[in-house]
Amino acid sequence: MKMTFRWYGEDDPVSLEYISQIPLMDGIVSACYDVPVGKEWKEESINYIKSQANNHDLSFEVVESVPVHEDIKLGKKTRDEYIQVYINNIKKLSNAGIKVICYNFMPVFDWLRSNLSYENTDGSTSLIYREDEILNMDPKKGELSLPGWDSSYTKESLINLLDEYKNIDDEKLFENIAYFIKGIMPTCEQYSVKMAIHPDDPPWPVFDLPRIIRDEKNLERFLKIHDSEANGLTLCTGSLGSDGKNNVVDMIRKFGKDKKIGFIHARNVKLVGERGFNETAHPSKYGSLDMYEIIKAMYDVGFDGYVRPDHGRMIWGETGKPGYGLYDRALGAAYLGGLWEAVSKK
Repeated sequence: MKMTFRWYGEDDPVSLEYISQIPLMDGIVSACYDVPVGKEWKEESINYIKSQANNHDLSFEVVESVPVHEDIKLGKKTRDEYIQVYINNIKKLSNAGIKVICYNFMPVFDWLRSNLSYENTDGSTSLIYREDEILNMDPKKGELSLPGWDSSYTKESLINLLDEYKNIDDEKLFENIAYFIKGIMPTCEQYSVKMAIHPDDPPWPVFDLPRIIRDEKNLERFLKIHDSEANGLTLCTGSLGSDGKNNVVDMIRKFGKDKKIGFIHARNVKLVGERGFNETAHPSKYGSLDMYEIIKAMYDVGFDGYVRPDHGRMIWGETGKPGYGLYDRALGAAYLGGLWEAVSKK
């Protein structure tokens, strides 16, 4: 297991110096965040991130993420143009030593939360999701101002984009992701890059948009599009675990045994009702997931890939990007590393 930490570049309040001081930290997960979706990344920018990481004795082998253009998800005539751009980026990243690319196929919105700074009883703050609050928001009226979507959309362009998805159901979205996967896989295999798709977050439809990477059945169907180690998963315990019907431990054992997991986001969530959850501290006692069993499953299937402590609370008065502070994620990394040592010595 290789421990990594998300880094948002030089504007990130969490510095590479601080990340390098976290015990057992192997590398960073980052991207060229200033490049618009559908454009090629510059080799100099990729290599600059790598050099900055290496200067702090950290590797840079995982990218999160290379976003998929909406035209590809919609299956528009222009998708081949954007798939070629994606292929060019894969080649550049491989040449810089990237082994895994984390990405998602969620229409319009990425991860969604109803509150970014929910105050816990101990004074820390967390990201939470409440379905009723989300459904009371109308993105077409400009009422949505949350992470997980491209805020560069104008109100008019967002309305038009949502209207385009009216003709896209689960089956059509599966067709479109299959077209994308079949288009990039020859390059991934040639350049030894593993694509690791991130589950939908939350793992159910939002605003009547289809979401298909959300449970064991759909993950299995996705992997069958192209049976190759280059076509794999980012197993996000918090995303999949937000649905109480998902058994995250079983998924790790099933897909990990077949070497289909290239990257793991390890975090805990406390389920609140059928479609609600709070993000919590990483240890098992604070959430609904058994993190010991999750780490043990990773060890039992011989997982030797990348893992990172995912979203954390904001604690000890820290401010910054919600969910991505230093302190709680560092505690999470240490906790996960301790669990790994425990299971590996039994």
